[in-house]
Amino acid sequence: MTQTTRTETPTAADERTTLEAMLDYHRATLAMKCEGLSDEQLRTATVPPSELTLLGLVRHLSEVECGWFRNVLGAEDVKPLYYSDEDMDGEFHDLATADTAEAFATWRAQIDRAKELAATRSLDDTGTRRGEAYSLRWIYVHMIEEYARHNGHADLIRERLDGATGE
Repeated sequence: MTQTTRTETPTAADERTTLEAMLDYHRATLAMKCEGLSDEQLRTATVPPSELTLLGLVRHLSEVECGWFRNVLGAEDVKPLYYSDEDMDGEFHDLATADTAEAFATWRAQIDRAKELAATRSLDDTGTRRGEAYSLRWIYVHMIEEYARHNGHADLIRERLDGATGE
């Protein structure tokens, strides 16, 4: 895994720049939480009884990126990457045989596609989910919240794995 560079967010910028920078900051934070760990460590649940792992979080956030940007905003019909109707939390399961390189490549590909889809749209542009319209602005705010919450989980998992703490 390559060393992640995380850029601080601007403190006085227009709305779109602020939203995109904050989301990128949180994406980079998750990548940093995973750096320097073995495949086994990435698969390890460290905060019982939770089954959360860093690899599971990466796979989950691949699903979230895909769901909100590709399926909602882009109106693409992308099937679930890791979960199914039989296992709605599949991104967190069967990690013993999961390919960590594939999971990180998928996550990065979903981020790249999300950025492509958002780049030419207004913050007021909408996509539909379950019959309800969601603006790109709302999607950005939701994604920031999603990453921030899961980065908190990642903090705890990482600290339990090797004692590393920090942003």
